[in-house]
Amino acid sequence: MSHISTLIETDIAAYLKSHEEKSLLRFITCGSVDDGKSTLIGRMLYESKLIFEDQLAALEADSRKFGTQGQQIDFALLVDGLASEREQGITIDVAYRFFSTDRRKFIVADTPGHEQYTRNMATGASTADLAIILVDARKGILTQTRRHSFIVSLLGIRHVVLAVNKMDLVGYSQEVFNDIEIAYRRFAAGLGMDGHAPFDIVAIPISALKGDNVTAPGPAMDWYRGPALFAHLETVEVEDRVLAGPLRYPVQWVNRPNSDFRGFSGQVSSGRVARGARVRVLPAGRESTVARIVTRDGDLDEAVAGQSVTLMLADEIDVSRGDMIVDAAAPAEVADQFETTILWMADEPLLHGRPYIMKIGPLTTQATVTTLKYKVNVNSFEHVAATKLELNEIGVGNIALDRRIPFDAYAENRDTGGFVLIDRITNATLAMGLIHFALRRSANIHWQAVDVSRDARARLKSQMPAVLWFTGLSGAGKSTIANIVEKKLAALGRHTYLLDGDNVRHGLNKDLGFTDADRVENIRRVAEVARLMADAGLITLVSFISPFRAERRMAREMMPDGEFLEVFVDTPLTVAEGRDVKGLYQKARAGQIKNFTGIDSPYEPPEDAEIRIDTVAVSAEEAADEILRHLAQRGIVALG
Repeated sequence: MSHISTLIETDIAAYLKSHEEKSLLRFITCGSVDDGKSTLIGRMLYESKLIFEDQLAALEADSRKFGTQGQQIDFALLVDGLASEREQGITIDVAYRFFSTDRRKFIVADTPGHEQYTRNMATGASTADLAIILVDARKGILTQTRRHSFIVSLLGIRHVVLAVNKMDLVGYSQEVFNDIEIAYRRFAAGLGMDGHAPFDIVAIPISALKGDNVTAPGPAMDWYRGPALFAHLETVEVEDRVLAGPLRYPVQWVNRPNSDFRGFSGQVSSGRVARGARVRVLPAGRESTVARIVTRDGDLDEAVAGQSVTLMLADEIDVSRGDMIVDAAAPAEVADQFETTILWMADEPLLHGRPYIMKIGPLTTQATVTTLKYKVNVNSFEHVAATKLELNEIGVGNIALDRRIPFDAYAENRDTGGFVLIDRITNATLAMGLIHFALRRSANIHWQAVDVSRDARARLKSQMPAVLWFTGLSGAGKSTIANIVEKKLAALGRHTYLLDGDNVRHGLNKDLGFTDADRVENIRRVAEVARLMADAGLITLVSFISPFRAERRMAREMMPDGEFLEVFVDTPLTVAEGRDVKGLYQKARAGQIKNFTGIDSPYEPPEDAEIRIDTVAVSAEEAADEILRHLAQRGIVALG
């Protein structure tokens, strides 16, 4: 038995060694629903005599070779298994499958064709070198075919196989295949006119179910003279732009177990790094040389793209997670404002002006889409004016960050030019994006230091600055209560200013309407003004409906800790509607006013407001006194 076990281990070792020496091709299968992706993947796995990792442990102790084991896989069972995954909802995530042929090993990203899962297709495409775009021969080019092709081109994939599937269902017609190929090439030519690099297209007629032109030419299509699918996948040459590029090493972890060791752990994103190499740490810009390249198995003389290592530098330089170590002779750029392309992947729309979290490599920062220039019609490539992006829409716009970050254009480096946007409250991933270039204003605008600080301004007024943010439904009593509070503060000798929603819309925000996007921009501008007023040492009262938690949180985060107080003027809708002296609710219910909060536009009540005013239980005067007592408890005012 021990002899047999040794034989099996030897076979396994030899098998794995043979795979190490083969080149790797990552590809994705995509297309519309029922174009045959599951059948094609099942066929490819079967034909390549796939060995799953868990089958290694199940090898029988009779020293049978892997090839024998692999041949026992049943094609129908593989297809049924892939189909059952879809029924169980597993396709919400991307399934990555490994297989190998005699000449190459492959990782295929299996993604669903449904429109609502376009996000999954984009995720799989983001690491692929080649895309197989399936088209049902009976249906031809569909909208989802165009959308997936647009995303493939957008994400930098330069090799496409147009697999015209189910040829057996159209009598293996050469005319049908030719018409689809011509239509697709005509469509794909438009991608270059939209600014994307054109991709190389190889069109192959196949029957995934019957195996025609998957591994070998199909006798029913003797008119086809091109390669079978496997032959093409085994021989297509993919440019290794990552290895050829300059050094990019995002720092994931500062490793300092003791005073004698200070290393920076991460993965080489592109290029190579050697001991003694001159490097620069961004965004700070300090330079040093590489003293050691440390791994668990010992030091290396050189590390290349894809390797995870720990770098030690010759000099004591301040390096943090999210910083980037780069080739000093070919550094990345550093900026805080960019033009980007965004693929929106959430049910709730993207609104310009709303703050999000951006994750780019190991770095996390706050991001705001300041301008949406346009969205793209994936059928015609038309640029359509937009103020928001809905699910699966693709747009181009400007993004501003709260700090300067190192980056490359996505076209140069996927890792250092690609990012995701995350909801600041739920942590859900909302979008993926690609950086085009830094905006010129990012390099030309700098923060001007001043000698008189906010503390000095506050001392001149003998008070602590603060922002009291009154939020609630229209008619809740916000402006009434805020006005009384300001009068009482003025009587105490405090320096104040009241920003009221209606008043601000007469000037600063008179260009904004009441759509969700305009409401977000309305609050962003007011929050910036309130921050400046607090910086001047004032107690600033802000009375706005401000219906969305995200924007109220944005305003809070602009202020130092303890200087922002959210005042929730809590009034039931029926009571607010009963106080409607302007008749706004009546007009909204009659359809004369659109996007009215509480009627056809949502209000998100605060979850942790510092002050809650129940206007059913207390009068406006009593509410103002309650707010003043709260300010006194915080030391902002003295009631004497």
